[in-house]
Amino acid sequence: MKVSELGEFGLIDLMAEMVTHSRSKASAPGQKLIVDIGDDATAWQGDTSIQLATVDSLIEGVHFPAGLLPWRETGWKALAVNLSDIAAMGGIPRYVLVSLALPGTTEVDDVSLMYQGMIELAEKFKVAIVGGNVTNAPQVMINITVLGSASGQAKHILTRATARPGEKIAVTGYLGTAAAGLAILKGQAQAEAEASAILTRAFRQPNPRIAEGQTLVANGVKTAIDISDGLLSDLNHICQASRVGAHVEIDHVPILPLVSDNLSDQALKLALAGGEDYELLFTASSEVIARVKQAIACPVTIIGEIVAGKTEIALIDSQDRPFDLGKTGWDHFAAR
Repeated sequence: MKVSELGEFGLIDLMAEMVTHSRSKASAPGQKLIVDIGDDATAWQGDTSIQLATVDSLIEGVHFPAGLLPWRETGWKALAVNLSDIAAMGGIPRYVLVSLALPGTTEVDDVSLMYQGMIELAEKFKVAIVGGNVTNAPQVMINITVLGSASGQAKHILTRATARPGEKIAVTGYLGTAAAGLAILKGQAQAEAEASAILTRAFRQPNPRIAEGQTLVANGVKTAIDISDGLLSDLNHICQASRVGAHVEIDHVPILPLVSDNLSDQALKLALAGGEDYELLFTASSEVIARVKQAIACPVTIIGEIVAGKTEIALIDSQDRPFDLGKTGWDHFAAR
């Protein structure tokens, strides 16, 4: 079987099963694990606090076509997507390792611009870039590892496996904004100049919800994920990990007016399946979400409910009629 037949998430499941079965439960590292492979970050009990770790890649020609991201924004985004994984656990990012693979023809000034973007974001969130590696490759590949921590006990971190029937589903911010920016950059959509600048910046320079993730934890939220692959794809990760289903009311999905006004025919699909907004998707009781709304600076919107039964997501319109979107998110090995 080829990896394209198994799919990205099937391949992850296979590797996770092999690793976890080979690991000695009696070893000190195994005993200290709190969250294993399969969540936004791995968590283990350190000597004084819970430790978090995550790694991700940004590869030219896979995550972005050549020339689509300026070098400074490439650095910003490469770090932002990793910081977002720590945010999705309710953690605090601390240290960053950067591994670069670059063609030998790459201009030194371009690499400096890329690091400028990383440093700017790192300074914003008080994160230290502490090392890494550089090697030669036929295309630009940026691999970033972020180490972080979470205060308190294991129950005070956010995971994908704790959603329960009856809980509401909520999101921070607006959805589809980054996907709209990408559509504009690819020439698949058009917008007024000011709107175009705002939307393309949302794609190029996402802002991880680090403080918001910590606010979720402080107010009793247990379950969260960041929206990287698309709302429905990432909600499906929660459903699979928690063994629950979900109902999503499409008319309640928050969409920035700039997207609705400029890309009206695509807005809903971009919001449901576009991805790369790096907003937080979480589940909790109505009472907990009400507290979150009072404590958090960005918009928080309830978009549906967790239900018992099959691990499936049902989309419902304002008349309670089923809605079929089709494609629901990103899979690296899916046919294009």
